[in-house]
Amino acid sequence: MGTLVRPFSSAFATRKDHLLFPSPTASFPSAKPHLRTSRRAHHGINSSKFGSFLDLKPETKPECLDFDLTWFNPSDRPCFDVIIIGTGPGGLRLAEQVSRYGIKVCCIDPSPLSMWPNNYGVWVDEFESLGLGDCLDKTWPMTCVYIDDNMTKYLDRPYGRVCRKKLKTKLLENCVSNSVKFHKAKVWKVKHEEFESAIECDDGSELKASLIVDASGFASSFIEYDKPRNHGYQIAHGILAEVDSHPFDLDKMVLMDWRDSHLGNEPYLRANNSKIPTFLYAMPFDSSLIFLEETSLVSRPVLSYMEIKKRMVARLRHLGIRVKTVIEDEKCLIPMGGPLPRIPQNVMAIGGISGVVHPSTGYMVARTMALAPVVAEAIAECLGSTRMIRGRPLYHKVWNGLWPIERRCTREYCCFGMETLLKLDLKGTRGFFQAFFDLDPYFWHGFLSSRLSLTEHAWLSASLFGHASNPSRLDIVSKCTVPLVRMLGNLALETI
Repeated sequence: MGTLVRPFSSAFATRKDHLLFPSPTASFPSAKPHLRTSRRAHHGINSSKFGSFLDLKPETKPECLDFDLTWFNPSDRPCFDVIIIGTGPGGLRLAEQVSRYGIKVCCIDPSPLSMWPNNYGVWVDEFESLGLGDCLDKTWPMTCVYIDDNMTKYLDRPYGRVCRKKLKTKLLENCVSNSVKFHKAKVWKVKHEEFESAIECDDGSELKASLIVDASGFASSFIEYDKPRNHGYQIAHGILAEVDSHPFDLDKMVLMDWRDSHLGNEPYLRANNSKIPTFLYAMPFDSSLIFLEETSLVSRPVLSYMEIKKRMVARLRHLGIRVKTVIEDEKCLIPMGGPLPRIPQNVMAIGGISGVVHPSTGYMVARTMALAPVVAEAIAECLGSTRMIRGRPLYHKVWNGLWPIERRCTREYCCFGMETLLKLDLKGTRGFFQAFFDLDPYFWHGFLSSRLSLTEHAWLSASLFGHASNPSRLDIVSKCTVPLVRMLGNLALETI
């Protein structure tokens, strides 16, 4: 599921907005990309078992955008208002928004023009509300959730795949028109003085700014925590593939497929799946082109990556899906939940490292796109032309702009949701989502899109319990008492 962003690179891409749900799929220029299958790929097909794809190598190679950026010249005065580390979706969106206020911004990245390796799936209404509807290259009018072999939920909410090339090009164009500068380097060190910070890069350059923003992803070492990072983890393996055929409707995106009949002849895999379940996430583009992803929604410790791949092989074989060509593959690991970074601190954060990943679902990209203008406004109030607030007051303003008390409290509720999911087996998970998608769309839409207030989250809980079956209610009551008490304690601490 998502968005998500994911901290493996290329082979292990930070994914998607993903995903409750994954947010995957590879970037191709039209609904059906050119599929040039090499002799080597054909040889792999002929030697592979029916339904297996693990011996097939991705045909698509990493690419760079052909785009004229305004580069930082080391001979110029190396002072800016804001330096952003990283040119992922979050970093570029914030640069675009901050620079609109006339604030001097520099983005630093080892490869600013490289295409993002991850794939993003989003709810269409979210991206359209942000003015980014033109950055979707495929939409489905409906989504569906397979609870089990006998029950399917059809959701009247359109889903879309983000065109990475269109989104990055749009953000870069806006950055360039707002005079954002770029520097091709890796940041090694960040140093702080009372009113100014400096970064040292691997090319020997040093740049200074009033504010440093880390948008480099989950693996960053520049953001500090004052609590143990007890994350849950979403892990997934996905492929954009040319197949002989597949059984899915072309007008429906498969949000979750919890069926386990494919493990009937795999007793070991079936037993493990009953304890820590995985689901299939699928985007059918046409009758022979499809994105398929096997996903563990959340686990702690993280589920074995090899286990994920074995379950996916068994599922595709059972569905009769023979993979002819792997166009792209996606290996995802998304830390979810856990504590927020220390608030405030000298380095600001945006994107995965800032805590904005939805703790219960893994969705992130659309939310980051929505929150960047909020952070930009807080920065502008301090560094805009009419005022110059720097140092600790600046850090306090921007961190609390991203994480006001209300938003911290709603995140705490979503962390409770994650802790609940961690305790549910396959049967409990099915019961949970059966009740969840029976809710009034206002509630499940709002929960997945991080739009509900704390009071609305409480109403959602009551409604969810009312829609749940008696076994599911017993499951929730017996397994969720400790997470509930912990959540209430944390909410009390946040509001004191």
